[in-house]
Amino acid sequence: MKARRPALSPNRALALGFASIILAGALLLMLPAASRTGRGLSFLDSLFTATSATCVTGLVVADTWTQFNLLGQVILLVLIQVGGLGYMTMMLQASLLMGRKIGLRQRSVMMESVSAQRLSDVLTLLRYILGGTALIEGAGAALLCVRFIPELGLAQGVWYAVFHSVSAFCNAGFDLMGFREPYSSLTHYVYDPLVNLTAVALVLLGGLGFLVWRDVRENGLRLRRYSLHSKLMLTATLVLTLGGTALFWLAERDNLLSGMTPGQQALASLFQAVSPRTAGFNTVDLSKLTSGGGLLTIVLMFIGAGPGSTGGGVKVTTVVVCLLTLSAYIRGRREVGAFNRRLDEEQIHRSAAGVTLYMTLAMAGGFLILATQPFPLQDALFEVFSALSTVGLSTGITRELSALNRVVVVVMMYCGRIGSLSMLMALAQRTVPRVKDPVEHITIG
Repeated sequence: MKARRPALSPNRALALGFASIILAGALLLMLPAASRTGRGLSFLDSLFTATSATCVTGLVVADTWTQFNLLGQVILLVLIQVGGLGYMTMMLQASLLMGRKIGLRQRSVMMESVSAQRLSDVLTLLRYILGGTALIEGAGAALLCVRFIPELGLAQGVWYAVFHSVSAFCNAGFDLMGFREPYSSLTHYVYDPLVNLTAVALVLLGGLGFLVWRDVRENGLRLRRYSLHSKLMLTATLVLTLGGTALFWLAERDNLLSGMTPGQQALASLFQAVSPRTAGFNTVDLSKLTSGGGLLTIVLMFIGAGPGSTGGGVKVTTVVVCLLTLSAYIRGRREVGAFNRRLDEEQIHRSAAGVTLYMTLAMAGGFLILATQPFPLQDALFEVFSALSTVGLSTGITRELSALNRVVVVVMMYCGRIGSLSMLMALAQRTVPRVKDPVEHITIG
């Protein structure tokens, strides 16, 4: 009797699924019919662009509007939507529409994809994700239509509103503003409250995560009923948004923000405090950041968005758990917790492993880029953290990367979207449990 092959782990299934979508997207973007000039991109550049779109990053080697016609833009938008929601979400929705039963195997992969805590949550969460996404992206597009239709006409204005609403909600950072100036992102709207605040709201809602959505919908303003996850996410998001705004203003008040009114400075600072976590739009010239502003942006990119969201980064809750662990250790407490709840030790170990692996990948990627091309240290680290956190912000060196370093950035974006820890677990999948080794203490610190 033929031996049955072991099933793929959820992590490995996710990794292979995203890889398949990226490859298909790259082949489509190579088509001359998708290019404005009639000449398709090379395979490497198409792979880079498809990875950036599917991993909702936003780093580009060719300006989106200048390179792609409507067909190419539609392909990118589909990749962004699938990448933002997760390919398993889209596959399960297709199965439901065709009347197929969702098995335990599919539910377990979906559970890993959106960071659900129980298998029973999957279908309920799927409905929240699809319904909430349609509602939020639709509302964002309607608001952006108010600005874009008078500027661009009805058909183009609606398309621009839809594209940028989806790109903002999925934390992708792709834009179509190259008709004004290539690679300009939203810099022409730096003083526009409607565009800025709509984009900020979309980015924050996409980055909170689907589990928080459900808590908000079910419990409203009854904050005590929220799960510990939602309480930590909402508290940390508020602190990061307000604190990031104040710190960006402090770092750039005499540089990028000079010459602006106080209201304009506040708007630009808010946008650049939110966008690095992990949207990828910018309303100011990031190549002119001060060292302090650059470091702040890198830190915000490192933190990223929430688990089970459309964003990337090491994840907000991961950083919060590490800080809570540090606080407990300093105070001599063995238990780690918040809001009168104790954290599970496995979550603490996973957070520490996630941060360690993320920093290892970032330093390795930064070294490879610096070892082969003479970029300034801040620019190289900015690019690597932007790729690994699936942000998409750049100081302008993306187009100057060599073929080798473009491959390095592609790997960073892919690992960032799958999750660096999930990626490693997928590669190191075990089929036989390992015997425990004896314990021995070492000296630390």
